[in-house]
Amino acid sequence: MAARKTKAVDTVAQLEKQLAQLQTQLTKARTAEETAAAKAVETQQKAVTKANNALKSARTKLASAKKKKATAAAAKQVTAANAAVRKAQAEATSAKSTLAGLKHTLNAIKASNRAAAQHAKANAKAEAEVAKKQKAAERKEATKAKAAAKKAAIRQKAAEKKAAAKAKLAAKKAAARAKAAAKKAAAKQKAAEKKAAAKAKLAAKKAAAKAKAKNAPKKAKAKPATKAKKAPVKRAAKKAPAKKAPAKRGRKPKAK
Repeated sequence: MAARKTKAVDTVAQLEKQLAQLQTQLTKARTAEETAAAKAVETQQKAVTKANNALKSARTKLASAKKKKATAAAAKQVTAANAAVRKAQAEATSAKSTLAGLKHTLNAIKASNRAAAQHAKANAKAEAEVAKKQKAAERKEATKAKAAAKKAAIRQKAAEKKAAAKAKLAAKKAAARAKAAAKKAAAKQKAAEKKAAAKAKLAAKKAAAKAKAKNAPKKAKAKPATKAKKAPVKRAAKKAPAKKAPAKRGRKPKAK
């Protein structure tokens, strides 16, 4: 579409250039025509002057011939002079007629050239006015395009700023979520470690109590044997059940 528009513009510009060249050639041709017509009038004017002089000379000769004595030779001279006068008169009349025609042609050419010059002047004025308006329209369009570009740049900048702020907020939220998740995971890990430590401690305590409870009956059996030598068996038998009390502390805890 743009290539087609460019081609059309190029064609119009080329035709306008050709038209300007043709108008220049036409002006030159009009000037040359007027010059040629003026020269033709000048030449014909000389011809008319020559014909008038010839007619005047013929009339002078006729008048001179008429002044002579009435003889046969004089009559012939008068006749010849009359013929010469008529011929010169005809030539002068023809020359004058031709001169009038040439002058009419010259006046017509001059009138046509004046009209063409006035038309060219008016056309140039109109074209200058059109060019002025076109230039003003182009300036207005350029100003409008510049304003539109400025607005678009402002909108683009605002959109970029908004997008950056949005991205920053999203990053901040993501960082906050990650921090919270890390904190939660750390708390969970700490709780798990604490629970595992408590479980291990309880297991160790249970194991120690179990081992103590396991070793307690052996000690209870061993002690009565040593005391039996010092005291009577009856007294030792009474004290023996009292030594079994630590075995209660060594009972297995209920499984959770």
